Amino acid sequence: MIDCLFCRIIKNEIPAKSIYEDEKVLAFEDINPQAPVHTIIIPKRHVTSLKETETGDKDLLGHLLLAAKKIAEDRGLGESGFRLVINTGPDSGQEVCHLHVHLLGGRRLGWPPG
Repeated sequence: MIDCLFCRIIKNEIPAKSIYEDEKVLAFEDINPQAPVHTIIIPKRHVTSLKETETGDKDLLGHLLLAAKKIAEDRGLGESGFRLVINTGPDSGQEVCHLHVHLLGGRRLGWPPG
């Protein structure tokens, strides 16, 4: 998708502070962090939201979660814990129409969020 912010980051058209990359995903620091660690993890293939995924996407979805676990451990959050958030649709607060996982940690996170 040409006008997708995250697709443009994947293509290096927009700079981002990359944290992790493999053949399926890219992770970078959020520009408006809500915790000491706030990383965005995106699939390199454009998927609008979790709502748009299908059974055939289970490997990609699993890969996103395993990448999040690795990044959390690499960032020192393995023992203290971390939160993963996937916003889906406008009422959830999804601002970029490209599936993404927020990895948050580095401080005690309250519940409920927001």
